[in-house]
Amino acid sequence: MTALTLLFPAAPCPALIAAAGERAQFRFLEFFASAIRNPHTRRAYVRAVAEFLDWCTSVGVPSITDVQPLHVATWIEGQTRSLSAPTVKQQLAALRHLFDWLVTGQIVPVNPAASVRGPSHVVKTGKTPVLDAAEARHLLESIAADTPAGLRDRALIALMVYSFARVGAALGMRVEDVFTQQRRLWVRLHEKGGKRHEMPCHHRLEEILEAYLEGADLRRDPKGWLFRTLGRGTGCLSARPLAQANAHAMIRRRTAAAGIATRVGNHSFRATGITAYLTHGGTLEQAAAMANHASTRTTQLYDRRRGDLTLDEIEKIRI
Repeated sequence: MTALTLLFPAAPCPALIAAAGERAQFRFLEFFASAIRNPHTRRAYVRAVAEFLDWCTSVGVPSITDVQPLHVATWIEGQTRSLSAPTVKQQLAALRHLFDWLVTGQIVPVNPAASVRGPSHVVKTGKTPVLDAAEARHLLESIAADTPAGLRDRALIALMVYSFARVGAALGMRVEDVFTQQRRLWVRLHEKGGKRHEMPCHHRLEEILEAYLEGADLRRDPKGWLFRTLGRGTGCLSARPLAQANAHAMIRRRTAAAGIATRVGNHSFRATGITAYLTHGGTLEQAAAMANHASTRTTQLYDRRRGDLTLDEIEKIRI
């Protein structure tokens, strides 16, 4: 129990779990340690489960073995009044997966969340803000490439735009993940689920990455991180990887300096690149392959061409 508790040093085992005995406690902590590998999913599930168990305690449920579908349904209904449908559906998924784990571990007889329906939610277009092609080009051109920070920031943004890379995959790259093949520069992205995705670079991305590798003198450290933090007070790159939160802050600074009012984030450049590709004759199937999507339905969420068409039509209302 001690080794698993190290994963959750700030929070003791919830009272409802402790009331079911030591085997239930072990199985509960084992769920977060063994069944969930993605750290972002783990954080979200821990938060959702903790809120649900606190609510159960407040309404008098004595143990995890006494949780009924009515309890889950009542809590989910309350959550829909203050949270978005996707968030509530994620919370319900956390409960379903947890109770499935407890059922297979013979802690509870049935899954009380299995029969509970979540809120309906149909998505045809994503909500992530995107830039048009001119704005993206202006942003890249506005970043001075005369410092390690400028070279790094321009390279990271260009990588996400031209390769449709997720920020997590981009920040997880090593220097050796930029390599030459068939007389062209390629990038190797380590996507979710341990998938490795390789693709050739757009000629503009190739120029920017080459300038970054040479200007920051990274080629001599092939096993080192490609995108790194800046050393405190030195202005030079350190050996530590750039964190996702720092990348987000950098993007906000760079877009503000470029005079771009759209509140873009890390994920915006993936949608920007996909939309630009489809606008200029690319196919949805090829876009899905380039973005490493399992389904074109996911890729369609990044296609914002319909928004431009709608705006054109709206402007025809001349009053």
